[in-house]
Amino acid sequence: MKAPDTAVLDGTRLQQARVRLEQGDPQLRRAAEALTARADRWLDQGPWTVVDKPRPAPGGDVHDYLSQAPYWWPTEAPTADNPWGCPYVQRDGQRNPEVDSGTDRQNLEKVFDSTYDLSLAWYYTGKQVYAEKAALVLRTWFLDPATRMNPHLNHAQFIPGKYDGRAIGVIDFSQSYTSVVDAVAILDTGAPGWTRADRTVMSRWNSDFLDWLRNSDFGKEEETAANNHGTFHDMQLAALAYATGDKDLARRTVLDARVKRIDPQIAADGSQPQELTRTRSWHYSTFDLVAHTRLAAIGERVDVNLWDYRGPDGQSLFKAVDYLLPAATGTAAWPHPEMEFLRYAATGVVHAAADAGDERAQQAVPLLEAPPGGDLWALRPAAEQLDSIAARPAPAGGTRRPFGLSSRRSG
Repeated sequence: MKAPDTAVLDGTRLQQARVRLEQGDPQLRRAAEALTARADRWLDQGPWTVVDKPRPAPGGDVHDYLSQAPYWWPTEAPTADNPWGCPYVQRDGQRNPEVDSGTDRQNLEKVFDSTYDLSLAWYYTGKQVYAEKAALVLRTWFLDPATRMNPHLNHAQFIPGKYDGRAIGVIDFSQSYTSVVDAVAILDTGAPGWTRADRTVMSRWNSDFLDWLRNSDFGKEEETAANNHGTFHDMQLAALAYATGDKDLARRTVLDARVKRIDPQIAADGSQPQELTRTRSWHYSTFDLVAHTRLAAIGERVDVNLWDYRGPDGQSLFKAVDYLLPAATGTAAWPHPEMEFLRYAATGVVHAAADAGDERAQQAVPLLEAPPGGDLWALRPAAEQLDSIAARPAPAGGTRRPFGLSSRRSG
């Protein structure tokens, strides 16, 4: 089977891992068992669609994606004239449960996670059932005229009666949609149930979404964000550009990240000062590096080496990862505020640095803590956010899986 033209994942590495699996590599076999266990749990779930939410987004189009600011609560009982119970007031740190039941947020997470797991499981096992389920999930959410999502995020992170949507809602997609981009590239290698027509319409959806991201007020505002929101914006933009054939835009986006993201976000000692001010400083430090390391992976596809970049004060991605190593390996305590320290949160970014040639990270790899569900790096070599402020629901019959909800939960 040919190597997929993935944006973040290295398609050649996936192809090589498949060959090793076929030859009986015991380490990869264990990872494959963990991966297929995840995929199996998706087989009797979904598909999901934006048209299923109980109330449409502002404007009334059920095909518009809707998510809600988590810490805002109604002050009135809902009525026919006031279905949301406005006005809403903020209760910082108290999460409104209707965020999960009344919007598209939870189902979107399932679409992202399931298509990633299922497409990879098909690629490594060749089992048709995984590809067909991934295709069904994608077709229902993005392609079928009756159930598809409109390609914009105009109503993400809305606050009823206050804001119809907010720019920070772009991160609902930006931190994880690259997994869907790569899932599609994997299915494009010849997956049963994923047709040429599906590929064409999915490419058009991505092109339309990329146009919205580049030209909408929300997209432009998110691009100016100086913290992890900006990094994830660039990572998503570069991946979409690559996937839709605009390699020049992908390359420019990665090149610009050197001065635009690395220089202002990483200090000379490798710390990330903006993230260290947070009460979840470990969480946010690893979170921002997920975006940086995935953007570096996209750079490899367009001949840009972000890992070799050094800023005017010596800033680099290597230094940023190395700053985490004492805590990531359990050899020292994390010396900054953190409400819930989870050591495995750094596992993916340390793997990424080790693969890029960081000797300190390479020495640290055997000391890393495996995340829940096992360390799948050998089969899925791209950093992921592994600890989240709000854990997502587990697939049916499975354990809870962490999902990177950090910034979109805190706003």
